[in-house]
Formats: sequence, C-alpha cells, structure tokens
Amino acid sequence: MLTPKYNYNALTRETIDGSRHYVLPDGSKVASVTTILDRTKPDDKAAILAAWKKRVGPKAAVEIASEAAGVGTRMHKYLEDYVKTGVLTPPGTNPYSIQSNSMAKVIIDNAFPNITEFWGTETSVYFSGLYAGTTDLVAEWKGQPAILDFKQTNKEKRREWIEDYFVQLVAYGLAHNNMFGTDIKCGVVLMCSRANTFQHWVIENEEWTHYENLWWGRVEKFYTEQLAT
Repeated sequence: MLTPKYNYNALTRETIDGSRHYVLPDGSKVASVTTILDRTKPDDKAAILAAWKKRVGPKAAVEIASEAAGVGTRMHKYLEDYVKTGVLTPPGTNPYSIQSNSMAKVIIDNAFPNITEFWGTETSVYFSGLYAGTTDLVAEWKGQPAILDFKQTNKEKRREWIEDYFVQLVAYGLAHNNMFGTDIKCGVVLMCSRANTFQHWVIENEEWTHYENLWWGRVEKFYTEQLAT
C-alpha cells in the first residue's frame, strides 16, 4: 500500500532536560513539536489538566494516562504495519492488544477508503533550527496531499477540545513543505474511542492558515521563554 514519493529518513531522538528533542542531519538539536506544544499550553488548558489530576488523584492520573498511552501505542503499530503491508496483524491475547487491534480496524474501515495514496508512515520531518517531529501518515486524502494523525481516546471528543491536534498537523505539514517543496495545506485527525466510535476532522484552506498562525505564535513563545531562563 505504501508508495513513497520522497526520501524519508528517520531522525535520532534525545531527551534533554526531560523533553524530547531531535538530532538533525547537520548535528544540531531541536525541540519536538510535542515538546513545544506541551510547554506553551494556554493557561486555561493547563488549569483543566491540573484540576483533573487533582480530582482523580495523582496515582489514578498516572495509571489512566499510562493505560491510554499503551492502547494508543499498540493501535498506532497495527495501523503502521497495515499501511506497509496491507494486512491487519492479528492481535495477541492481551486485552489491550485485542482492543487496540479492534480500534485500528475501525479507523481502517472508516477512513482508509478516502486515502488515495500512502506516501510515508512514522515519517520524521523538521524545520531547520526550529523543530522536528514524527507524523503518523503523509498521504493523499481524497486526492490532495495531507498530514494525517491517528488518535485514541477514552471518550468521544468535541472539535473545540482538540485544537492542539490541528496545530500539530500544521507543524508537520510546514516542515514537510520546507523539506521537500510540497504544498500541503490539509490535515486530518482520525480518532477511535475505547468504545470503537469513529470520529474524524479535516482542516484546510482558511482553517489551515488559522492554525499555521497559532503554531508560529507557539514557537515564538517557546523560544522566547527558553532565552529568558
């Protein structure tokens, strides 16, 4: 299923001061997209997260986050392998493996018929001197080049809750455009809940430009605060 159009090379990751960074081909190190987004969260979103941790308790918060991350990692692996081989690997006997496999199938059945070409999966992209990251999928969505991200969730989401997902897509798209001279201006979030409910969102045109402006504002904030410390 995979039809690479560009020479994608994996980047080495390093943890610096507790945050993910990438080593670029010239040897320089830049913060990851997720690090920049995490460090520049709007105050209201940071407060909501803190309130949730306080409500459920620190131990439960860690357990919930760890479990979700485990299911999400497995789901991503099933989807990555499917893009490469065209075959959904059967799950193991672990309940989380069975669940994540089922969630991957939901995304494949509902979303993949809209993908006309698969260019790269788990693709490293970077914007020299500023940031780097790994996007789940570079592909053609309904005939136009796009950045796609797979997300798992414990419960269904509303569009206004996931703006950082859109900002993340734009960051990857801008990096890909900078590296390969593409003109990607479409981002797609493909999400499945633990109850196997499928959701998806597409950003393009004016929305893409809106989130592009938000991203550059977050980058500026991140490095301004870095210089101040």
